[in-house]
Amino acid sequence: MFQRRIPELLRHTPVPSARGFAVLAGTEAVTRGMLISVFPIVMYRAYRDSSLVSEIYFAIGVLSMVWGLLAPWLARYVPRRWLYSAGALSYVLSAGLIVFGDGQWVAVALALNMAATVTVFVCFNAYVLDYVASADLGRCETLRLFYSAASWTIGPAGGVWLLQLWEPAPFLVAGGSAILLLVIFWWMRLGNGKLITRARAPTPNPVAYLGRFFAQPRLVMGWLFAVVRSCGWWAYVVYVPVFAIENGLGENVGGIVLSISNSMLFLTPFMLKWVERSSVRTAVRAGFLCSAMAFVVAGFAADMPWATVLLLIVGSAFLVLLDIVAGLPFLMSVKPSERTEMSAVYSSFRDVSGIVSPGLAWLTLLFLPISGVFAATGLGLLGCWLMAGRLNPRLGWRMSKKRTGLVGGTPSEASPTPSG
Repeated sequence: MFQRRIPELLRHTPVPSARGFAVLAGTEAVTRGMLISVFPIVMYRAYRDSSLVSEIYFAIGVLSMVWGLLAPWLARYVPRRWLYSAGALSYVLSAGLIVFGDGQWVAVALALNMAATVTVFVCFNAYVLDYVASADLGRCETLRLFYSAASWTIGPAGGVWLLQLWEPAPFLVAGGSAILLLVIFWWMRLGNGKLITRARAPTPNPVAYLGRFFAQPRLVMGWLFAVVRSCGWWAYVVYVPVFAIENGLGENVGGIVLSISNSMLFLTPFMLKWVERSSVRTAVRAGFLCSAMAFVVAGFAADMPWATVLLLIVGSAFLVLLDIVAGLPFLMSVKPSERTEMSAVYSSFRDVSGIVSPGLAWLTLLFLPISGVFAATGLGLLGCWLMAGRLNPRLGWRMSKKRTGLVGGTPSEASPTPSG
């Protein structure tokens, strides 16, 4: 009897869990963390023109945003498992263009890498909403960050170190981790996600689901939280090293500061415990307020460079808190029938912040020194703190699973669990 059950056991894997998704995200973080600081160096080596490099990044950012919005339309014709696989293979192809191609393929490799990031992110969010209950979304996000912490702490410095030893090395590591990502994905057997029955209506085009997005204020607010949080990280990662060099602190300060901030991802389980004792609304407001205060004060403390850097490190700790909770108002409000479409809309925050941040920073620097960028970023974070006051006070309040299985206020105000 046991022998007859062996083939059946081999055909079925356990239902995907929050920990399983965290492993998947952690593996992808190896690929992205290894190359995040390598691509700018390789781009500059190839083109020797910082203005051209900036233009290429801007153009690829726009294309990446358009691609992210078109991904749900493509998902109508391509099963999600194959779309995710294509994203993972794009990571491999991107690395291969650097290893086996000449320097003129660098821009194409960067475009493929960014397209892969968007594709995998859209599909990953849709899978999470399919298989992780609303009550466990916070735990899933915390585990994702915790499992990615080592890659984001070691990867940026490690990638540059490998690049200096042998230029193809970081790309070989990134390509290998992308292959491992694909293997883990297929082992998890996520398939095309859970089937959600729709009303009998034509499949929406991108304009239609963007209209539905803007018609839901909670989704718009959650997306804005993600955009501003990402702008905060953008200002931190790009301008702290520049500020340190301009103020005589040395070139190594930027890398050390970034490593310190990324290492705070290991504290995410403790942050989650505090969030569970309060609410998502309280945590979101605290994250935006404290990070805003740190950035604004840092902007006015430019005459004391080390104090500015320390204040920005404190601000980054609250950006890590926002990495855990700022996306939950969006995820908890998505309708089950719109998971793929709204995941694509949500993923656009990366590209929007990558376009908005350099534009606003350029305008700020026309009138103020570089410390003005920190102050301007703090004002944006402060605006989100004010906006977060409109969230339901009980959002994220853990109710009895036996009664509702939901998180987010009353059952009528919370989104249904992915299991129905």
